[in-house]
Amino acid sequence: MTVPNVENEGQPDATNAWDRVERLLGEDALAQLAKKSVAIVGLGSGGGFVALSLAMSGVGRFVLIDDDDVALTNVVRHVADLRDVGRPKVEAVADLIKHRNPSAQVETIVGRIEDHTAELKGVDLVVVGVDGELVKYTINEVCRAEGLHAIYAGVYERGEGGDVVLIHPDHGPCYACWARQLREDVAAQSAKETTDPGEADLDYGMIGPDGTIAAEPGLWLHVVRVASAQADMALNELLEGQPIYRELPANTVILANVAMEILEGITTPPYSAQWVNVERDPECMVCGDEASREMSLDTLAGDLMTEVEDEDSGKRTNGETES
Repeated sequence: MTVPNVENEGQPDATNAWDRVERLLGEDALAQLAKKSVAIVGLGSGGGFVALSLAMSGVGRFVLIDDDDVALTNVVRHVADLRDVGRPKVEAVADLIKHRNPSAQVETIVGRIEDHTAELKGVDLVVVGVDGELVKYTINEVCRAEGLHAIYAGVYERGEGGDVVLIHPDHGPCYACWARQLREDVAAQSAKETTDPGEADLDYGMIGPDGTIAAEPGLWLHVVRVASAQADMALNELLEGQPIYRELPANTVILANVAMEILEGITTPPYSAQWVNVERDPECMVCGDEASREMSLDTLAGDLMTEVEDEDSGKRTNGETES
């Protein structure tokens, strides 16, 4: 794969820019990536990094969706900089993609995904970088209906760690039952002072009273460690069928930036990770057996909110990649 010469006077010849990438991935793999399309929902500190990383790896087409502008407070945690303050994040990231991969096709949508779900149709992969659980449920339903693979990521409070999950519509859990299972473990862990300590197997963070992992201050270098894992898993997914493609050990990786008790009773050292395989819940109200799917998305969301309020987990909050 070669990048066309940059026509602007004074710009270097970019013909051989992809030489090292091609030698690493292989000519056929790079050609495959050039034909792939990725929708990235949420172009915040994590989503912007993923978009730029995939563009610099050879992905050929992007659909960028976000309704937010670059704020002054974003520039220390974002691929955009001071020159982009006041601009839509999708436009700022689109410019960065074109400066790194001039042949990439980029479609920008300034708006909320709830109003633009049709834009996900036909893409090869959906990368989710938003922080609201309810909007993730909307994306989950669209991906299930369209048979789309999706990768979700979240960064924990103050950048102490994060998780990335790959959701396949044809096997494994949907995002709704993946999140429900982990959130139940979290709620149990939050109340472990008054319950049996063995009740929760997984202790990786807390959620707010609205069911969202609310943003908390954290350094960009901690955010991008999680975003880098999301980008790498996305790239691997797009390379399926190529010799360089890797089978992952599970569908979820949980990363520790500091010492964390991810698995009950086991402290995970800084800069390390744990793989967890979350199975599909046959009673999931979205992907479970027919009798379990009778409840609507609104009912599911209301049920989640009630459970969270009952657990009073608003006393402890957790941060996720900002949109």
